[in-house]
Amino acid sequence: MLSKNTLKFIKSLQQKKFRKQEQAFFVEGSKNVTELLQSDFVVTHLLCTTKYEEEHSGLLAYFKGETFEVNQKTLESVGTFQSNDSALAVAKIKSNTEFELDSKEWVLALDDVRDPGNLGTIIRIADWYGIQKLVLSNESADFYNPKVLHASMGSFSRIQFYYTDLQKYLAKTELPIYGAFLEGENIYNMDFGSGGVIVMGNESNGVSPEVEKLVSHKLTIPRFGNAESLNVAIATSIFCDNVRRQQYLKSAK
Repeated sequence: MLSKNTLKFIKSLQQKKFRKQEQAFFVEGSKNVTELLQSDFVVTHLLCTTKYEEEHSGLLAYFKGETFEVNQKTLESVGTFQSNDSALAVAKIKSNTEFELDSKEWVLALDDVRDPGNLGTIIRIADWYGIQKLVLSNESADFYNPKVLHASMGSFSRIQFYYTDLQKYLAKTELPIYGAFLEGENIYNMDFGSGGVIVMGNESNGVSPEVEKLVSHKLTIPRFGNAESLNVAIATSIFCDNVRRQQYLKSAK
């Protein structure tokens, strides 16, 4: 039976300090929960409706955590969704482990991207374009924020990520570093190699001066209208698309 203490524990995970303290997080909604259950995250609790349990009986047959059959009202009371008629799951936070960068892969580096919605969308964009590694400054939004996970639409389960001092981390790499700037070389004219790091900056201030010193190629997305700037997630998708499009055209020759 689902206890009040368990409900209180899950609800507390809406706050970063308790996620850090408990080393746990939750996701909600059918898609995100299903993606989580299919990932390598260790899932400890599953709250779901009868409908979700019946629709995913094959997947749940392998689940080793605690399962609680609940109603929609319970799901909505413990989570952040206004409407949730399927499921909510709790999983353990992964250790913040540094990963190696291959010379023939593309990596996204986020320099103080604070908005959870932007981070979640960027995770989804990375997944779409086959970019599997994300390096984040320590000041960036929390990967496990419920808003981040929801915006990622399940892509969070397929992305490796690492929080670090971005300046020190980038100083160690031998990969070319491309950065988004309002003043820079036209991205359409850039001849991208087989791998590199794409740095996207803060929503208001862009790439920090400390990180800017390490950028080998400052690029800009050409403006044809009168908008002052682009949203960082949209700009990220344009950068990723230019890189992948160029690789596609080269391979097609």
